[in-house]
Amino acid sequence: MNHYDHIHPSNYLGAGIFPQLLIFLPFVMLLILYFYAVIFSSRRFKPWPFYRTVCFTLSIFFVAISITGPLANHALVDFKAHMICHLFLGMLAPLLMVLAAPMTLVLRTISIPNGRRLTRVLRSWPSRLYTHPVVASFLDIGGLWVLYTTQLYAFMHESMLLHLFIHFHVFVAGYLFTVSMISFDPMPHQVSFLYRAIVLIIALAGHDILSKYIYANPPVGIPLEDAKVGGMIMYYGGDAIDMVIIYILCLQWFKAARPRSSALSNGKYVD
Repeated sequence: MNHYDHIHPSNYLGAGIFPQLLIFLPFVMLLILYFYAVIFSSRRFKPWPFYRTVCFTLSIFFVAISITGPLANHALVDFKAHMICHLFLGMLAPLLMVLAAPMTLVLRTISIPNGRRLTRVLRSWPSRLYTHPVVASFLDIGGLWVLYTTQLYAFMHESMLLHLFIHFHVFVAGYLFTVSMISFDPMPHQVSFLYRAIVLIIALAGHDILSKYIYANPPVGIPLEDAKVGGMIMYYGGDAIDMVIIYILCLQWFKAARPRSSALSNGKYVD
């Protein structure tokens, strides 16, 4: 029997308005707090870059359409729509949020004592652990392998709590992975560019191999044709977003490696 035969948005445990609002409410609060911080910070310091506010707003928008509304409901009965939501929630929204530099905005907004406390948190061992490229890659790419190659995807359609947890994990893991590779916020424990580049290549390979695996081996209950289209969406859509991450990583690497202008004078080094 097709797994979708007994799933419909009207009776699916995760499809009601309450579960969707429960997932989305924290993101709405984040958006409000971000806007408040932008206004407060811009009055005290130089204006906060407009494009960062746009990035944060778009991030929340893509989270919203991935977990609420027509696309999210359609994703319950269509694997192709589910995979689009996966790209929005687990890749595009985290990338946009990283570009929005929320932690920098927080540090500009809060008091100095609170800023020192937050800095200590950023320097703590849990922060070091979860933002390490290898750990973040296992949480993100490894989590997807578990989701699509085990019974977990089918169980997600039967439990509201599991549905909430997986969606939350997909976004958080995607954010940790992205911020471990590229960051516009303070990263006290960030490893070298070469290390990040090597881990990124391996992680992207793992993501692409998974998309090809899904293409040939559908998750439990998913029709083969749906799995083929979903696998292609995951492969090509993921590569498009990954190209942005690669570009930013290379750009940051180039800027960090080039000689400082202050050390040059008329094309010659000065003592």
